[in-house]
Amino acid sequence: MWKVLAGFSLALASAVALSAQLSPTETRWLAGAWPVVVYAKEARLPLDIVVQPQPMPDAAPLALAYIDGRCKLVLSMRENPEAQATLDRVDAELFNATLEMMAAHELGHCSRHVAGRWQQLPPGLPEDAAQRVPAGLRPERHADYRQMQATRREEAYADLAALAWARQRHAAQFARLRDWLVGERSRDLIPGSHHDTLAWLRLAADGHALQMQRSPFAADALWARGFLGGE
Repeated sequence: MWKVLAGFSLALASAVALSAQLSPTETRWLAGAWPVVVYAKEARLPLDIVVQPQPMPDAAPLALAYIDGRCKLVLSMRENPEAQATLDRVDAELFNATLEMMAAHELGHCSRHVAGRWQQLPPGLPEDAAQRVPAGLRPERHADYRQMQATRREEAYADLAALAWARQRHAAQFARLRDWLVGERSRDLIPGSHHDTLAWLRLAADGHALQMQRSPFAADALWARGFLGGE
């Protein structure tokens, strides 16, 4: 069962007071993500912060759920070794910026849900593109493949949102932050699978296109280009 620790009805001081209910790892992740939470409030995105109080050894440490019209930034860190392992893979100089970038990835998902565009194709692409499957794939696997590719597209969008945040908020560290994300996406990579976003990350190599976006969460143009090159 989820436990809502903080929503936008709480001021920062209240959120800090609630940190006594959190583990040190949860507190560290939340503190690093806080600039993104503040941005979401300013942008009037319906975001709540949620902690999973039960052990979650196999869950993603940070994730996004969308329930009843609200985004839930979910921390699943109790007895979850990946929560600390992820932090251990971050250079000390990039610590806060990397945590912000991971939270910005989840807010990218939130922005898609709120806009009513979740798992829709990039603008300008034919709808039948979502129905394509590799030649020779057994018919009983078609639905699973299409769902995997829909998930992959959303992960790519969120990665571009994360990099746009990094480019706009941490420009001097952008190249290293992008390299870290490329490294994460390259770990145990299965080409074409849910988290294979490398085609999109390559397009963001210098960050220029991301810098020109009106918002960190308006990645449609670059996202469409990656779709054409990466599907």
